[in-house]
Amino acid sequence: MSQWARGRISNTIHWTPNLFSLQIDADIHSFEAGQYTLLGLDIDGQRIAEPYSILSAPGENPLEFFFYTRLEGDLSTSLSRLRVGDRIWVQDPPDGDFSINRVSPADTLWLLATGTGVAPFVSILKTDTPWQNFRHVVLVYAARYLDDLRYTELFDELKLRYPGRFTFLPFISREAVPDMTQGHITESLQDGSLEQMEGNTLQPDNSRVMLCGNPGMIRDVVERLHERGFRDSDGQGNGELTYESYW
Repeated sequence: MSQWARGRISNTIHWTPNLFSLQIDADIHSFEAGQYTLLGLDIDGQRIAEPYSILSAPGENPLEFFFYTRLEGDLSTSLSRLRVGDRIWVQDPPDGDFSINRVSPADTLWLLATGTGVAPFVSILKTDTPWQNFRHVVLVYAARYLDDLRYTELFDELKLRYPGRFTFLPFISREAVPDMTQGHITESLQDGSLEQMEGNTLQPDNSRVMLCGNPGMIRDVVERLHERGFRDSDGQGNGELTYESYW
């Protein structure tokens, strides 16, 4: 049964005017890499809460989350105004089937993310599981602008720690950046350029795919992979596709 744990903001990082991260001290139960929890604020006498993927790895303290502020004014706008020492509610225990522990081993693990949908993949990549269960790991991370690409220090570190086993493929859609692909994940899958960049094919017998982020991207990629014979995961290790829309 879910309960609320009291949390305290221990750090805030404002990457851009609309992109930020929060680190939260909270005593909650253990979770699986890729899972989410609810964060809540009491506003005008009412507790407002929404689900957010946990970016930190299991066992890490504080908990970390990655947000995009919607200008129309939802909970993320209020979260962006929090300061160190402010209180926040955290659902305990965390929940969700979007977990690396529920993906069966294969030759290659593809992680496809847009925007802040990269958060669960950061958590996953910090654990031993992908490196034990897959020979190669590919992170495809799409953002609008270069400044929106975050946590790239971790990806550079993983390249050094796992030479020849980790590939980072950044996509930027709204500006041209040297050595980065300009465009969208869906288009690159459709024209074959994604697999050309990686030097590997996406097939059910050798690949597992996890997707998180823009619902449109997920819908289109899943449709194309279904055509190739990929099956949705049932959370029990069956199927090759695991996905979660981020809004």
